[in-house]
Amino acid sequence: MSLHRVLNAQSVAVIGASKNKTKRGYQAIVTLHEENYEGKIFPVNPKEKSILGLKCYAKVTDIEDEVDLALITTPAETIPNILRDCGKKGVAGAVIIAGGFREAGEKGKRLEREVVEVAKECGVRLIGPNTSGMMNLKIGLNLVGIKNAPKGDIALVTQSGNMALELITEASIKSRKGFSYYVGVGNEADIKFHEYLNFFKNDPDTKAILMYVEGLSEGRKFLQEAYNATLVKPVVLLKSGRTSAGKKSAGSHTGSLAGMSEVALTAFKRAGITVIEDSDKLFPVAETLSSLPTIKNNKVAILADGGGHATIAADLLTEAGIEIPELHSKTQEKLRALLPWNASVKNPVDVAGGTDSNPKLFADCVREILRDHNIGGLLLVGLFGGYGIRFAEELKFQEEDAAHQMGKYVVKYRKPIVVHSLYNFLKPHSHELLRYYNIPVYDSLEVACKCIESLCRYGEYLTTYHREVSFVINYRKKAHNEAEKIIANALASGRSVLLEHEAKKILKIHNVPLLEEEVCKTPEDAVNFFKKIGKPVAMKIVSKDILHKSDAGGVKLNIDSEEKVREAFDEIIKNAKNYKPDAEIEGILVTPMADEGLEIIVGTKIDEQFGPIILYGIGGILVEVIKDVAFRVLPLSRGCAKRMIDEIKSSKILNGFRGFKPFDKKALIRLLLAVSDIVESYPEIKEMDLNPVLLYEESKGLTVVDARIILKSK
Repeated sequence: MSLHRVLNAQSVAVIGASKNKTKRGYQAIVTLHEENYEGKIFPVNPKEKSILGLKCYAKVTDIEDEVDLALITTPAETIPNILRDCGKKGVAGAVIIAGGFREAGEKGKRLEREVVEVAKECGVRLIGPNTSGMMNLKIGLNLVGIKNAPKGDIALVTQSGNMALELITEASIKSRKGFSYYVGVGNEADIKFHEYLNFFKNDPDTKAILMYVEGLSEGRKFLQEAYNATLVKPVVLLKSGRTSAGKKSAGSHTGSLAGMSEVALTAFKRAGITVIEDSDKLFPVAETLSSLPTIKNNKVAILADGGGHATIAADLLTEAGIEIPELHSKTQEKLRALLPWNASVKNPVDVAGGTDSNPKLFADCVREILRDHNIGGLLLVGLFGGYGIRFAEELKFQEEDAAHQMGKYVVKYRKPIVVHSLYNFLKPHSHELLRYYNIPVYDSLEVACKCIESLCRYGEYLTTYHREVSFVINYRKKAHNEAEKIIANALASGRSVLLEHEAKKILKIHNVPLLEEEVCKTPEDAVNFFKKIGKPVAMKIVSKDILHKSDAGGVKLNIDSEEKVREAFDEIIKNAKNYKPDAEIEGILVTPMADEGLEIIVGTKIDEQFGPIILYGIGGILVEVIKDVAFRVLPLSRGCAKRMIDEIKSSKILNGFRGFKPFDKKALIRLLLAVSDIVESYPEIKEMDLNPVLLYEESKGLTVVDARIILKSK
């Protein structure tokens, strides 16, 4: 059901309306009046005849007119019956203010489940529960109570009323921008984050979507909808719960799955979401992305009236991966003609006092820099806006003229300008003129640099990443009957872990490179296999009752003679029986020792928020110490697999180092794609661990030495 009637409600029933000025049911009606709400208001309270001059109804079903939305301000336990009445009346949605649901423990969880079930039966969509409310500022539909919230084109969706209040206050004090909507999702019990994304993606009055998220109940759907939305307009997100204490706090607040894991970070970025880690940068980045053209070549110029700020800005941007290229020689010539002899005109550009008596020069410099085809955007840092304050009052008119000109250049050259100024707190008129042209001004250099970075990242995403992204898992994509039988037999026998040779057989079916191997029942079988391959072998116990083979003394390596093969076979069997006397032993897995190579680890698991994910990194015994790994939500594309390989800190090793030749990246990409296909083919797979995988020199491939597959228990 569309959310249009809910978020653009033309009539509201305030259930729990009151004459008590301290009650939400009174304050809500007052706010709707003060905000000049364009729709109809229906107070509902069986004890009152009228409230604030409006006829009061005993029940929502008594209202004669159509009702789009109900604001429910009554206690949690009353809500199921109220929703039943809303269903009978044909109410499209309800905003549930009350807490005491999932976040309050087991009793609250049961009540929340009942509320959701009743709402579904009755066809009523729910915002909340445990929400601060919602606002549609275009029509004065204010069900929150925040007064004088600035109107604009940013949709605000958060799981925290306090965060919403902070962002709205910041916008009203520091910006000309404002909000089209605000939705407090609360516990996200019914309407999910991804549904709000879908709505705001299509809303013509919204240019950017700003989100504060503590937990996602349907993470994969959120990613897919975010991917669709970010191709149309920017999505800026702050995800809390990066630490164990943060996760605990988020859980107690909304009862949501929480945690800004590395998985979440990479998944959000892959979907085109602009991820913010500091709350003070959240609104500025949304303001910037909703106002300015993106930077498409990752190349930025810095224009400064002092070396200190220019140096700090250059460091911050370079550390963020932004290029600060030298300006074209013709650009430098034109700047040299405008500025004093001692000015630096390469990039960063330092006007060296040239603007002290003529701040209009800033606009002339901006014009020449934005004309440079190698420059995608400009960061202006320093004192702009303060010359009329610091030096002479008449200079403010030159600054205002410069602001007009800079605004016109943004439009003309379709390149963004972000301004940092020490005088922003004094609100000079030149800054208001810049904002009139959608050029943001910040008093924090770090915030200004983050905004420029976001323009680069979003511009890069729009021109590259999105072309091959999908978060949709097509189960049974390339399923094979023989592999399905292996999995079915294991589950039928009560096993959730495949034996090593079973796991490898599934890998082989999907064309993953493996060494030849055989499960041998007797020492003679092992000797015959050893003679067949003619090289040292590894020998491992095969038993569903012994998962940790090394702990049981069930592994022997580098066995290089027939006599040693027999001895190893007998010793492994003896060790296994001593370790677990009742263990059911199928035999000994014999495989040739692999040639030395670079150890790689590839694994998959089910993430609690996003479903199947894949891990890749440099393997070996130090993998858990170094933790140099990359994550992706499955499925993978070829381009995504390549970026995943290049992302880790140790990626340079693969290109060859200190006499080593480059390693076979193409084989590694094929392995990652094969693993992705396997996970898509068999939904029964819970985890997969390929470690070690030995990667060889370019064109020589790789081999999976050890493999483990864990299945979902029935």
